[in-house]
Parts: sequence; structure tokens; C-alpha cells
Amino acid sequence: MTMWRFLRPDALRVWQDAETVRRLSRYRGIIDGERWARYLLAKEIPCPTSLDASTEELWSAHRNLSSEFQDYVRSVDEGGERRRDDVDGRATFLDLKVELANRILQSCHFCERRCGANRANDEKGWCRLGQESRVSSAFLHTGEEAPLVPSGTIFFSSCCFGCVFCQNEDISTNPYSGRVVTPRQLAQIADSLARDGALNINYVGGDPIPNTHTILASLVHQDRNITQLWNSNLYCSVETMQLLRDVFDVWLPDFKYGNDECALKLSGIKRYFEVVSRNHLMAYESGEVIVRHLVMPNHVDCCTIPILEWIAENMPQCMVNIMGQYRPEHRVLREPDTYSDIARRVNNEEMRRAFEIADELGICWRPVS
Repeated sequence: MTMWRFLRPDALRVWQDAETVRRLSRYRGIIDGERWARYLLAKEIPCPTSLDASTEELWSAHRNLSSEFQDYVRSVDEGGERRRDDVDGRATFLDLKVELANRILQSCHFCERRCGANRANDEKGWCRLGQESRVSSAFLHTGEEAPLVPSGTIFFSSCCFGCVFCQNEDISTNPYSGRVVTPRQLAQIADSLARDGALNINYVGGDPIPNTHTILASLVHQDRNITQLWNSNLYCSVETMQLLRDVFDVWLPDFKYGNDECALKLSGIKRYFEVVSRNHLMAYESGEVIVRHLVMPNHVDCCTIPILEWIAENMPQCMVNIMGQYRPEHRVLREPDTYSDIARRVNNEEMRRAFEIADELGICWRPVS
């Protein structure tokens, strides 16, 4: 028996829970070989438009193919035939996504900061990344939510947030952490994790958003039927979400703040709730979602409760991991007077309130904690 079964026996028990199976049914189907990862199916849809066409024409083709693709996924999931031979050497829906991502890189708006840097020419964006992507580490993670263990996590350097309490500051604030990877090398990392027993390929960081171009291009070189998982703060632009939502099977987004004021103060982010709630809905409409919410001291009323109420109203079939492992790190640790409201760990009473509210709202959280 592999070591993770000893370390996380709940990763086996969780699949005895009926709600987990129901809410993550397609993911479970991929694990069992009864469903196909969406990125593989995206390679079976030919793109009728030349990839040399204008960006406007490519986005028009993308909108049309996305609608066709959703019908195709439903058909295959219901037992319909796959169209493996339809492409016949032509560009595919996935190739179209890669091309559009490379166009975005020329005036970068992968995240909603929309800094406009020409990263394709190695101009540095807000994230301080040029064209290259760097992987800080990649390994089988046994500390993720129970249904995801073991998870093939790939940690990217840099981030589009500036969280003052970041627990991964060594990679999120250092764009030179780790080693440069090409799309093909990233695909080889994913393949190695899959061979070692990963149930999913988990793109995280820092944050994967600034590396969207490399990640999408790596899917061209991957061929295993394995869940692709987007683990992110989800401060993506709407264009990035449109590229991602067809090819990612499971979403593991953070929902940090219940209002824009806290987001601006603690992460340097504008229009947080509008952008992140929009993207959560897009993820929810296209795949299966486990929302992460980190409960922070003194932020239950302003952040935790509004987030849980919004989830209950708008995403009732998702799962939620209400997390209590906040600790003062990064700038909070160095400037406790400046950030006095979060300069301590979350207490038992704050966690109790969060769990009670989730129960009152009917939110499914226990199986993934």
C-alpha cells in the first residue's frame, strides 16, 4: 500500500460519502476511466479558422467552437462516439486557445490588473514575469482536500496578488524562484506525476494565472486521461476564463474576501468581489468546483459570512473547504501594528461561527475538510 493511504486514510473514506460522489461525479468518472478529461476532447474538435487570422476573428471562432464543444462533451459523457479522427492534421480547438493565449501575452491581461505589458517581448508585467514560466516545485501532494489526494501539484513562481499574509512568499514574491520550463517540459512534469499515481494535475503557485500561455500549450503535449485542476485566486480576466473553462475539469479557487475594501487593504486588489464572483460562476457553470475559504481573525462578519451566503445562493452544488490554518506571515509578521486585525491566529469561536453558518445555509463542507 502506498504511503499516502497511511497518511490520509480519509482520501479513501471520502468516496463513501454520497454527496462527494454526486458533486464530483465527473472527476470520479475520469479516475475510474468512465469519462474523458476535457482537454483530450478539445483536441478532437477541428478549428475551421486559420490561426493567422485577426484576433477578433479568432475570438469569434472560439465562441462558436466553445458552444459546439459543450455539446460534444455532453454527448461523450452520455456514451456517444468520440471524434478522434475528425481533426486529420488540422488545427484544433486547443490549438486555437494556445494561439489566443499567446496574443494576450503581447499586451498582457491574463489577470484583471490588465497591466498591458508585452510579455511576449519579455517586458515584465505586474507579476514581474516576462515570457518564461518558472516551476518552483512539483510533487505528489497529500495535504490537499481529501478527494484530490494524491494530487500532482505544480507550483509556479510569482503571483498577481500582493497578499500581506502570504504563506508562500518565497515563491509568490520571487519571479526567479525555481527553474524555467517550456510547454513540453511542463507536460513531461505532468506525465511523471501521473505515472507516480496522481489523481489530478494541479496547477498552483504563487498563482498559475500569469502562466496561462505555458499551461495551455503544455496540454498539446499531454495525452493521459487525467483530471486537469485549476488552483488559483481566480482573479483572471474574462478572456482567460473563456480559454480555461473548456479544458479544466475541476476548479479549486480561493474566495478570500466578502468585500472590496478588505481585498484592497490586504491583497492590493481592486474590484475583487465583482471579478472573483463572476469567475466562480463561470467555473461552476463549466466544471466541478471545490471553493476554498480561509477564515481570518476579525473577518468573519465582513468576509466569511458574505462569501458563504453568496455561495449558497449562487453555487449550491459546489463543495467548500472552510479553512482554519491562517497564521500571521510575510508582512503581517513584520508589521503587526499595521495589520493588527489579522496579527493573530483565528480562534475557535470564529471557526465555530463559520461552520455553524455553513450548516444553516446548507453548504456541503465536511467531506472535503
